[in-house]
Amino acid sequence: MNIFNKVTLQSMKRSRTRTIVTIIGVVLSTAMITAIATFGTSLLNYLIKSSIAKYGGWHVELLEVAPSSVETQKNNIHVSDTAVFTNIGYATLDGSKSPEKPYLFIAGFNDKTFDTLPVKLISGRFPRTSNEILIPSHVAAKAGVRFEVGDTILLDIGSRMDGNKMLGQHDPYQSGETPGEIKETLVTNAEKSYTVVGVYERPGFEEHSAPGYTLITKDDARDQPNSYSLFVTLKNPRQVKDYTSSITGAQTFVFNDYVLRFMGVSDNTLFNALLYTVGGILVAIIMIGSIFLIYNSFHISLNERTQQFGILSSVGATAKQLRNSVLFEGLCISAVGIPLGIFVGIGSIGLVIPIVAENFKSILHSTVPLSLWVSLPAIAAAAVVSLITILISAYIPARKAANTPIVESIRQTNEIKTEAKAVKTTLFAQRIYGLEGTLALKNFKRNKRRYRSIVLSLVLSIVLFVSGSAFRSTLKRLSERLIMDIDYDILFTAENMDDKEMFQLYDKLKNTDGVYESSYQTVFAYGSTVKASDLSDSYREYRGDTALNETISFPMDIQFLEDGEYLHFIKELGLSPEEYTGQDGKLIAVAKQRVDQKDGPSETLDLFASHSMTLQVSPEMNDKSTLEHGQNINITFVDTYPVDPPPKQPSQKRPYVFMVVAPYSLKEKFETPETHSDIGLAFLSKNHTQTVAEMETIIQNAGITSSYTLYNVYEIVEQYRSLTFVIDLFTYVFVIMISLIAVANVFNTISTNIRLRRRELAMLRSVGMSDQNFNKMMNFECVFYGMRALLLGLPTAGIISWLIYAGIVSVERMDNFDFVFPWGSMAISVVSVLFIVFITMLYAVRRIKRENIIDALRDDMT
Repeated sequence: MNIFNKVTLQSMKRSRTRTIVTIIGVVLSTAMITAIATFGTSLLNYLIKSSIAKYGGWHVELLEVAPSSVETQKNNIHVSDTAVFTNIGYATLDGSKSPEKPYLFIAGFNDKTFDTLPVKLISGRFPRTSNEILIPSHVAAKAGVRFEVGDTILLDIGSRMDGNKMLGQHDPYQSGETPGEIKETLVTNAEKSYTVVGVYERPGFEEHSAPGYTLITKDDARDQPNSYSLFVTLKNPRQVKDYTSSITGAQTFVFNDYVLRFMGVSDNTLFNALLYTVGGILVAIIMIGSIFLIYNSFHISLNERTQQFGILSSVGATAKQLRNSVLFEGLCISAVGIPLGIFVGIGSIGLVIPIVAENFKSILHSTVPLSLWVSLPAIAAAAVVSLITILISAYIPARKAANTPIVESIRQTNEIKTEAKAVKTTLFAQRIYGLEGTLALKNFKRNKRRYRSIVLSLVLSIVLFVSGSAFRSTLKRLSERLIMDIDYDILFTAENMDDKEMFQLYDKLKNTDGVYESSYQTVFAYGSTVKASDLSDSYREYRGDTALNETISFPMDIQFLEDGEYLHFIKELGLSPEEYTGQDGKLIAVAKQRVDQKDGPSETLDLFASHSMTLQVSPEMNDKSTLEHGQNINITFVDTYPVDPPPKQPSQKRPYVFMVVAPYSLKEKFETPETHSDIGLAFLSKNHTQTVAEMETIIQNAGITSSYTLYNVYEIVEQYRSLTFVIDLFTYVFVIMISLIAVANVFNTISTNIRLRRRELAMLRSVGMSDQNFNKMMNFECVFYGMRALLLGLPTAGIISWLIYAGIVSVERMDNFDFVFPWGSMAISVVSVLFIVFITMLYAVRRIKRENIIDALRDDMT
C-alpha cells in the first residue's frame, strides 16, 4: 500500500462519524437501486409467468408448415421445444354478424398441444376423438351464433383461396368490397359431422384479424394433413428475430408478443420505452440524491484535507496521485457499503413482496403467485450503478482539489468568500435578526456553495414526500368514490334484447348461488324538442343562447324500472303514487349540467326553468330523433334517480344528464321496432367471484345472441383498492428511503461544516459571546436552511401534486372530483425539515462546546 492510501485510511479513521454516515448513505443508495432492480425483475418474471399461463410459453408460431418442415424445426439447434396442431380447414359460419370473420377454422390438437397451448374450458369437457369439438365463446358474443354442448354440426370443410394462393389464419378476410381487392373463395373438399362437447375462452394464439373462429378437435393420427401450425419455443428468446430471419422461403410467422414484450424483445416500442423509462427515472432520482450525499461527504473530506494536499503537493505529489487518493477512499467506502446495500435491498423486497402478492393477483387477474426473483445480472448492474455513483461523487471534488494552487490549498482561501459585496446585509435585516442573526446570515452568504447542497437535499425530500402523498390520497379518494357510487356487485348489459329472452335469463341469473338482491332495467334512446324559453336562465347563459323562441333538440334516455322499485322511489320522494302511476300518469326526470369553475368548486345547473312541464319526445334512430312515433309526457324534475343506468360507450356519453324514469309497465307504450335499447341486470352477491363464474356458464348455455358484457363490478373496486395499497406501500417506502438519504446528507454536511468552523466559533466564544447568544446564532442558521428549502420545495411539490391530480382525472374522466391541496403532508414536511435541521445543529454544536477554546484556536487542521 502506498503512502497516499495510508494517509487516506488515517483520515477516514480520524473522521469516524463522517465516514460512518457516508457508508450509511452508500448502503441506502445501493439498497434502493437493488430493491428497484430486484422488484423489477420479480415483477417481470411474474408477468412472464402470468402471460405463459394465459397465452402459452411458445415464442413464435409458424403457420401453414409442411410436415417435412415440422421435423426440420424440431431438430434445429436453437429450438428448445415444439408443439403443433393440424390445419384441418375452414367452413362457412352461417348467420355470422361479423363480416370480417365469416368462417370457422378447425384445428386438430394432440395431447402435447393441449399441454402447450392454454385452453380454458367454460363448460363441458375436452374432445377425446376426432368427431368431437370445442367451440370458442366469442362465436356467440361476436358473431351472434350459438352452439350448445351436445349439438351436432355438419361442416363443409375446405381451403380459402385467392386464385392459386392458399390463405391462412394470418391473412385477413378478403371481401372484394375494397377497391382493387380480390374476393377470396372457399373451396370445399370434405364434409364432416362434429359433436359439440365444450365451450372454451377465446384462444390467445388466435389473432384478432384472423378470419376464422378456432374450433378445436382431437387430431386423428390416420389423417395425412397438408399443413400444420407449429409453435416454437427457443432456447434463447432474444434470438427470436434471428431465428425467423434464418427460416428460408416465404414462411409466415407470428410472435408471441404477450410473452416476448416482458422479456424486452418485443417490437412494442411504447411498452419497451415505458418499461425502461420508469426504472431509469427511479434510478436517476436515487442517483441524484445519493450524489448529493456522497459528493458532500468527499467535498467535506477534502476541505479537511486541503491543507494536507497542499503540503503533499509542495513536496512533489502529482495531481494524479491526489485524485487517486480520493478515489481510493471512494473504493474503500464502496467495499463496505455496496455489499451491505445489496443485502438490505434484497431483504427489504423479500419482506415487501409477500405483503403485496395478493394485491397483484387482484390487479392482474393472475393465478400465478408473485414471488421474489433475484437476477444476478440485475444485482451486478445495481452494484455497478452504485459504484459509478460513488466514483462520480468522489472524482468531482478530487479533480478540483488536485487543480487547486499549492498556496491556496495551504492557506485554505478558496472556499469561503470574504468580499464585502458577497456578505453584505441590509440594515433592515440587521434590525430584524440582531447581531446573532446577522452573523448567521453572513456565514450563510459567504459559503453558499457548501449550503446549497443541504437546501437541495431538503427540497428533494419535500417534493418526493408531498407529491407521493398526493398521488396516494388522490387514488384513495377515487377508489372511495367508486365504492360509494356503485349500486351493485355484478352487472349484465346487452343491446336490443327482447323481453322474453331477458326475463328468461334474469330468472336464471338471480337464482345463482350467492345472489341476495337483484334488479332489472331497460333504457331507450329518445330525443326531445324544447324551446329556449323553457330552459333555465343559468343554463341558457352557459349555452350562450339568446333567442327565446329558438327550438332546441335534446338527446335523452328513458329508464324503465320494475314497477315495485319505481313505486318505492316515488314514495321516498314524497310524491303521490296515484298521480305518478298508470298509463297517463306523470313521470319523473333528472336534467342536470355540471359546470367546472376556474376559481371555485364545480356548479350543477338545472336544464329547465320549471319544476314540471309537458315534454314532446320521440325515439332516436341513427342518432337522430324522429317525430313519427312522438308523444307528449308530463314530467316532474327531481335531483336523482333510484338506480344507476348501464354504462355508456365513450362515444355515447353526453355533457349533461337528461333521463326520464318510468315503470316497466309503460315500456310497450314507448317501444317501436327501431328503438335502440340497453338492458341492465344488476345483482348483489355474497361471493362475487363464484357467482360471476356460474353466471358465465349460465349465459353460455342460455343461447344469447345479443352483444353482451358481464361486469364484475366488485372486482373492479377491489382492483382500485389493491392498486392504492400497492402504491401506498411503495410510495412510502421509496419516500422514506429517499428522505433517509436526505437526512444523512443534511446531518453529514451540517455537522461537518460546524466542525470545519470550530476555530471561527471558538473565536466568537473567546471574545465574550455567551452560550445563549451562541445558541441563538445557530438557531438562526437552522431557520435559514429550513426556510430556503421550504420556499423552494413547497411550491414545487404543490405544482407536481396538481399535475398528478390532473393526469388521473383526465384518464378517468371523473366529474365532481375536485383537487384537494395536500395541506397535511406539507405541514408534516415543514415540521420535519425544521426538526431535522435543528437536531443536527444541536448535535454538532454540543460537540463544539465540549472542546477547549484554546485547543480549537490552535487547531491547524492537520
